[in-house]
Amino acid sequence: MFNRNRCLRQVAAIASISSLVTGCGVLSSDASGDEGPIVVGTTSAPSTLDPAASWDGSWELFRNIYQTLLAYPNGATTPQPDAAESCGFTDASNQTYRCELREGMRFSDGDALDAKAVKHSIDRIKAISVPGGPVGLLGSLDRVQALGEREVVFHLNQPDATFPFVLATPAMSIVNPDDYPAGSLRKDGKVSGSGPYALSSYEEGQKAELVGNDRYEGFAKRRNDAVTIRYFQDSGAMVKALQGKQIDATYRGLAADDIVALESKNTYEDLQLVEGAGTDISYLVFNPKDPWASKAAVRRAIAQVVDRAAIAHKVYKDTVDPLYSMVPKGLTGHTTGFFDDYGDPSTSKARQILAEAGITKRVPLTLWYTTDRYGSETALQFKELKRQLEGSGLFTITLKSRPWKTYVEGYQKGEYPVFGRGWFPDFPDAENFIAPFVGEENALGTPYPAPEITGVLLPRSRGESDRANVVRDFEEAQQILVDDARLLPLWQGKQYVATSVDISGGERALDPSTIMMMWELYRKTSW
Repeated sequence: MFNRNRCLRQVAAIASISSLVTGCGVLSSDASGDEGPIVVGTTSAPSTLDPAASWDGSWELFRNIYQTLLAYPNGATTPQPDAAESCGFTDASNQTYRCELREGMRFSDGDALDAKAVKHSIDRIKAISVPGGPVGLLGSLDRVQALGEREVVFHLNQPDATFPFVLATPAMSIVNPDDYPAGSLRKDGKVSGSGPYALSSYEEGQKAELVGNDRYEGFAKRRNDAVTIRYFQDSGAMVKALQGKQIDATYRGLAADDIVALESKNTYEDLQLVEGAGTDISYLVFNPKDPWASKAAVRRAIAQVVDRAAIAHKVYKDTVDPLYSMVPKGLTGHTTGFFDDYGDPSTSKARQILAEAGITKRVPLTLWYTTDRYGSETALQFKELKRQLEGSGLFTITLKSRPWKTYVEGYQKGEYPVFGRGWFPDFPDAENFIAPFVGEENALGTPYPAPEITGVLLPRSRGESDRANVVRDFEEAQQILVDDARLLPLWQGKQYVATSVDISGGERALDPSTIMMMWELYRKTSW
């Protein structure tokens, strides 16, 4: 969906995802590296360097330094071969999936990348089974076979037409068996991958230095020799660094005020902004072990009070849209279930919900959020939630926060009564906004038994290769989520990439799961 270009003026500009405009002269890339690495700022730092542990924003780094069998070339919305030469189902029931590797594949250190390495990489995800980790993506996988040097066969325990999408996620990155233990995570802070770049240096929470991997064999065509990713705590510092030419581009974490300013033609004359449709979402999670959050009436009363439109307008300056389903707009099967069932925010209706459950006093709840993952407005969003809930007279809210790394540990241990999460899609299908959050093992580390979804609707939908034929199953699944109110969607985001005027490629750099492909960025050398 990011298959367009646009003439970028030397003023702040917004590029439309759907437009294709030419005629500004030829821009040639400079891959000599003489001008140093392209420096990209983000507020989304990795929580780990081991793919077997990550089901989060760490994938943004992984996509560039590791390789998967399948991935998304620019403009593609379905997975295409990367480390693989070819892949496909070999049976009509979508239960046997075969891939053949490219010939002569090697890791960046020169070691051979063969079928055994692929099998090792996938098997260890299941063996290690990190709570809240990517093992939840492999529920349909029975076993992996390595046949010879280049052939890998995946045997599934049920039909699963979405399995190619799973293989294209950075969680399925291929790692070197000599460096990554089969039964535990790698702990030396190093990386052995086969992606377009090699990780030459890494300082946790500070920066990642990437250099071109000359042994890479895949679809990506690097338009630069090196990239440095700098990690910021907030948007303000990141934009200031962009203005000061300390970085060349920003991605993930731009604050609403900064986006609005960048949209202005007069504020940042030497910067440009690329806007793309987004499918990332923000939502609340209710812990079923908490004495108050476990009560359906409490959850439904909160759903009745929360004013999404106010959050989108007051906190995010309309750079996000209110969301009334866990499946965002733009994906087949999207509904507006929470609006259909609850309508506009209403304190009187919420009071009635609580009264019918015998709750007549203010409900005390602690809401948790992370300080350094989802952008500078997160704290403001939770203050607005507190204002709305306490303003109803029905709740007493305490706010608490932690940095992302310890925040993850806390929700995986079940420490938070109610907590905020964001979701950036693994792949562009409605399944990926339902399946990761349900079942005993899920991305939240908070078991959510939903037998009708996990036992009937998802298996049935996975047997259907034509995703337009699974709309009813996804609509039913979303209604169950609405009825349970264990997850409360808040808003759907848009994607923004800000760069200096001498950088091109930002409009091509986002894949369908909104991960930045650093190899698309390059410096302009002529107009």
